[in-house]
Amino acid sequence: MKTALSIAGTDPSGGAGVHADLKTFEAHGVYGMAAITAIVAQNTLGVTAVEKASRRILEAQLDAVFGDIFPDAVKIGMVPDAECISVTAAALKKWKARNIVIDTVMASTGKTPLIDSGAEAVLARELLPLARVITPNIPEAEVLCGFRVVTRDDMVLAAKTIARLTGAAILLKGGHLAGSCDDLLIEGDELRWYSAPRIETRNTHGTGCTLSSAIAANLVQGSPLPEAIARAKEYLGEAILRAPGLGRGHGPLRH
Repeated sequence: MKTALSIAGTDPSGGAGVHADLKTFEAHGVYGMAAITAIVAQNTLGVTAVEKASRRILEAQLDAVFGDIFPDAVKIGMVPDAECISVTAAALKKWKARNIVIDTVMASTGKTPLIDSGAEAVLARELLPLARVITPNIPEAEVLCGFRVVTRDDMVLAAKTIARLTGAAILLKGGHLAGSCDDLLIEGDELRWYSAPRIETRNTHGTGCTLSSAIAANLVQGSPLPEAIARAKEYLGEAILRAPGLGRGHGPLRH
């Protein structure tokens, strides 16, 4: 059976973080595991508290997984500070992890910061170059590339800039783009757009977590990256359309 590891924060309401990742892995027939970077008190209304995992317990979790059930893919979400980023990067190098998908989580759906100020540079330097693919949204891409992204041409330049800095494939998500929600994949010299209609809904809690974990699941099932992304986007669209309508804020998906 194929396996995947989520390295991310928690969501006690079940819509995002490792909870969304594990549900997505299961929906794809992949055995899911999780190493917790932070205990996050959140629900559909927002984040109210964060307790970061210590270096010791994060290292121990990663060694426990890699030393017993080696994951076929690793999805990384919330890494809240420079120490967490460095510990994670060191473990991935030590164990020679493969099929690493990084969702550059910098803020919650409600815009609560989920990474310490200044840690983005450590993320870009130590962790992102280990990725098979990185999946920033437009605000995250702006932090990584250093300029505003407001058009499709800006998206191309931003994705190429981040790809050059990291050596990874970049899936730049266009949901924040005015008049469009197309996503852009830069892989080597190849450029590919993924078009999809914008779904008008409040049920968007955990969409980034879900997409990136679905990409990881499809990679371990043998899909090439462009196909893994196409399948993951189709899955995400269905999960949004079939959302159960729970909560009083940004509702969760039907994983």
